[in-house]
Amino acid sequence: MTAGPSTPLGATQAGEPVLPDLVVVVLGAATLAVVAGAGLMLGATTVPATGVMSALTAFDGSAQDVTVVDVRLPRVVVAAVVGASLGVAGALMQAITRNPLAEPSLLGVSWGAALAAVGAQVVAGIGTAAALVPVAIGGAAVAGLVIVVLAASGRAGLTPERLIVAGAAVSGLLAALVQGLLVLDSESLEVARRWLAGSLTGASWDALVAAAPYLLAGTALSACLVRPLSALALGDDVARGLGVRTGLVKGAAALAVVALAGGSVALAGPILLVGLAVPHAARALVGRDLAPLLVACAVLGAVLLIVSDIVARIAVAPEELPVGVMTALVGAPVLLHLARRGVTSA
Repeated sequence: MTAGPSTPLGATQAGEPVLPDLVVVVLGAATLAVVAGAGLMLGATTVPATGVMSALTAFDGSAQDVTVVDVRLPRVVVAAVVGASLGVAGALMQAITRNPLAEPSLLGVSWGAALAAVGAQVVAGIGTAAALVPVAIGGAAVAGLVIVVLAASGRAGLTPERLIVAGAAVSGLLAALVQGLLVLDSESLEVARRWLAGSLTGASWDALVAAAPYLLAGTALSACLVRPLSALALGDDVARGLGVRTGLVKGAAALAVVALAGGSVALAGPILLVGLAVPHAARALVGRDLAPLLVACAVLGAVLLIVSDIVARIAVAPEELPVGVMTALVGAPVLLHLARRGVTSA
């Protein structure tokens, strides 16, 4: 199924979103507030709501207050930021490729960032968040460029199907190279193992501050691209007729994806399938109009990652599961559902 003028990206099959935008915003904000509060309360030890409020408003240095303010608060905020960024990145990738299987991890962008970050740690000994963030984003950019070049080579040119195949091939290669680096430096294996599975353990304000300029730039660029990407959903020829410079728009959207995905990987590792599952859930709520869709993706992505992290913390307490394991449990069924339906266009 290919998107065309009869089924533009800006409308559902019925022509209307499932829920009014205002309702979605209010419900999303309320849900996000509730799960964020739960993230501050729940873990290996449970802190009551009164204890959370006391820690936030009258911090006294007690063990409970330190747990809430210094450990759980940055973790919840980083989870929200990473989830929102991956949700938006996935929606952008699906918009520019018109393929429902497109998302940062499946198209190699996340693994490119991971390889660059692991390589910097293993080979160069770089371990600070401020230094790893630009390295991860550079790796994401190189991986994305390689995938596009490979997919565009040949007579058929750049098609969504070729992009998926090239992305899967490059992702497999990059993942193998990451594992190879860890074998060469066994001392880094245990440290990197959790991070590569996607982990929010040790989330800090310093890391978030280092990634913030890239994530904000990617978010701002995404907002600026709403109108031209909506035109692009009607098809390249129609978009050109409307005055859209399609190549420039796709390139700018790719830069936004690199900034969002690279910054997210630097903060929490390559968390898989969030960018795949969240846009599909958002479309079920708000339809295909890109502006409310991106907002819904940001909110749902944040909620999904916070909830996944809560479950990862309490499922085998006092030990923790990598949060990437929990998001994979959500994203994998979505991928299988799409494969069974045989859908090839977002």
